[in-house]
Amino acid sequence: MKDFVPRKMFFTKGVGSHKEELHSFELALRDADIEKCNLVQVSSIFPPSCKVVSRKQGVKELKHGAITYCVMSRCSSNEPRRLIAASIGCAIPADKSMYGYISEHHAYGQTGKQAGEYAEDLAAAMLASTLGIDFDIDAAWNEKEEIFKISGKIVKTREITQSAIVKNTGYTSVVAAAVFVF
Repeated sequence: MKDFVPRKMFFTKGVGSHKEELHSFELALRDADIEKCNLVQVSSIFPPSCKVVSRKQGVKELKHGAITYCVMSRCSSNEPRRLIAASIGCAIPADKSMYGYISEHHAYGQTGKQAGEYAEDLAAAMLASTLGIDFDIDAAWNEKEEIFKISGKIVKTREITQSAIVKNTGYTSVVAAAVFVF
């Protein structure tokens, strides 16, 4: 394999509930439209020149049973009324020939908004450190965004999060993923 670098990536999320934990995870994958693949979790690099496509477009390119690489976050619980979340954050540099970062974060007790912002900040902080930008992860987003603009290395950031409140019976699982297409 000469250049095994993804050319496309899409974001997806899902939730599932069942009396068995594994089945609840399968249902979450099904809700995310990625249950038909043999998923291989990889680390956190957004490839240079990779194009982010819609979930609908990305899912069309998946083949049943194919080895499919993704950055995935998952969280599961059977504690009734427990708030759970799974998030993926992504930070892409302005220079498309450079790589970016993808972060995964899962949490108990965080809202989808809180978990999503945290995952997005993690990815931005990793990219900022690579680009030599002084970045305080604890600063407010508008302060961080201003630092990116001043640096001239404006990045695009985003997140996808699935949160849920665990039902009174069985397990609830949530997943969020950045799925690569070759």
